[in-house]
Order: sequence, then structure tokens, then C-alpha cells
Amino acid sequence: MPEISSELTQKLSAAVDKMPAFPKSVQRILELTRDINCSHKELVMIIEKDPVMTMKLLRILNSAYYSFPMRITTVNQSVVYLGLNTIKNMALSFATVGVLPQQNAAGFDFQGYLIHSLTTASLARTLCQKYGTDETNPSDCYIAGLLHDFGKVVFAQFLAADFKEALALSTDQSISLNTAEQQTIGADHTVVGGMLVEKWQFPTFLADNIRNHHGDISPDNTMQSCLFVADQISKQLVPDSSGTMLVEELSSALVERFEGELPDIIAALGDLSSLEIEAQAFAQVGREVRV
Repeated sequence: MPEISSELTQKLSAAVDKMPAFPKSVQRILELTRDINCSHKELVMIIEKDPVMTMKLLRILNSAYYSFPMRITTVNQSVVYLGLNTIKNMALSFATVGVLPQQNAAGFDFQGYLIHSLTTASLARTLCQKYGTDETNPSDCYIAGLLHDFGKVVFAQFLAADFKEALALSTDQSISLNTAEQQTIGADHTVVGGMLVEKWQFPTFLADNIRNHHGDISPDNTMQSCLFVADQISKQLVPDSSGTMLVEELSSALVERFEGELPDIIAALGDLSSLEIEAQAFAQVGREVRV
């Protein structure tokens, strides 16, 4: 990526600073669940102090997606049924949806973006579980997938005219959106995405992987490689109606790392329809229940 001028850096920083803070309750949930010995009672207490989060969790748990034989009426029941990690990912997903604005002047499809991000998150977690060879936490890969494109949201909100131009350029010339962003804005969404994740006080390694998810992907970096492959699979599963999300080829090193090309990896993962349905359900509930 070309070097960014100090003037452009200030412009991007100003845009990032306008984004709302990430919910402290979710940050606390992430901190708590990093401890394998954490008490589910502590998790329940944190969630119950956030009425919107509680409402969203109970709404999704009692939806047709889960179809439990009995109605779930408390957060404590939800943890017992689904476990800490699943509830953590739900809380993170709903918090992310809650940060999204209702509209944007760039005409960016937030609903399509949301489905892609949720699907990528689940795929990155699944890939890490299947292909991880080190101590990388699959839940961290989920977070990376969920937040990897959030820089687009910053552009759509606070650099709307430039981003609208990038969207049109990407479609008209059949080039990737990040390439079009570099031409119109001078930097792509990975730059502001990394800045935003740092502002939200996520770990540095997470910001670094988000910042580099369109760069030279290292097969030895489990999170980075799982995120990249998940991103490409998600583009195939959930095509973007605007035509701005072009599927990128895997390098020979990644083909070796994942034991095949994208069709081979998709086949090895089995039926992925549940991930798509989950993404649709999370997105619907997240958008319906807002502050």
C-alpha cells in the first residue's frame, strides 16, 4: 500500500474519532471470557445490566432459528443452553450491529455488509477450528471476521462522497473496492478499520490482522490466513449486489496451507447453510432491537 501523507492520516483519524464508542459491557464480556475459568454468573451479571443486549439475546434464542422446546426467559438459561463462547459471540455481533447507522449518504448497502461480516466471522472461526495448528483462539478469528470491513462503515458515514465514488469506480471498472478506495481516497478501508479497532481498545494483533487482510497473506499467521480465506468464501456464499466484492485467488502457499483451492476448502467444510441462516437471524434481530 502506498505511503499515506500526514494530511490524509489526520483526515482519516478525524473520521474514526466520530464513530461511537464500542459498548463497555461487550468489552467486559470479551475480557471476562478470555479466562477459561471465568464464572458464567459474572457473564450473566454483565449482560443483565445491559437491557438492550438482554432483549436481543432472548429474542434470537426464542426465534425459529433455535427452536428450543421451551421458551428461554433469562440470560442464565441462555448461558446454560449455549455456553460462554456462543453467548460471547452473540453479544459481540449484536453490539456491532448496534453501532451501524440507519442510513448513509454514500448509498452503501449496510444490510449486505452486515450479512457478509457475520458470515465471514463464522467461517473464520470454523476454519481456525479445522486448520489451526497453533494456539490461535477461534473466537478471536470470529472477532476479526466480524470487524474486518468496518472501515467501510467509517467511509460511508464520514467520507461519503469519496466512498460513493469508490463504489461506482469498483463497479464500472470491475476492480476490487480496496483498489478503488486507494484511487479515490488515497487509502483503503483496512487502514481506517485498523484505526477504529485500536480506538475500541481491541488487542493490537487483531488490529494488525484487520489492517493487513488485503495484503501479503502469511500462511504461518493462522488468524490472517483464516480471515482471508473466510472473506473469499463469504463473497461466494453471499454475493454482493453492487458487484464491489471480487473474490481473490489463493496464493500457492495458502493452497498448500488449506490443502486445496477455494472449492476444495468449501467442500471440506461441509454444509455451510447453517452459517448463512445464523447470519441472517443475527442481522435481523440486531436491526430490529435498537436503542
